[in-house]
Amino acid sequence: MNDRDDLATRAKDEISGMAKQGLAHPSTKPVLTGMAIGAVAGAVLPVVSLPLGLAVGAGIAFWKRINR
Repeated sequence: MNDRDDLATRAKDEISGMAKQGLAHPSTKPVLTGMAIGAVAGAVLPVVSLPLGLAVGAGIAFWKRINR
């Protein structure tokens, strides 16, 4: 359970830092890029909607940032 607590703590710290620092935070740009890629995938693929693609793209990029 310590790994989950650590992951949750890292996620909270990243979100807090992104909210406080905006584009100056190192995680903001990769997450925004992931959102853009997800949105394009959502627009191109008929099964995935634009908002779903946006959310999934952001989630994957954020997961990669906190999982390091």
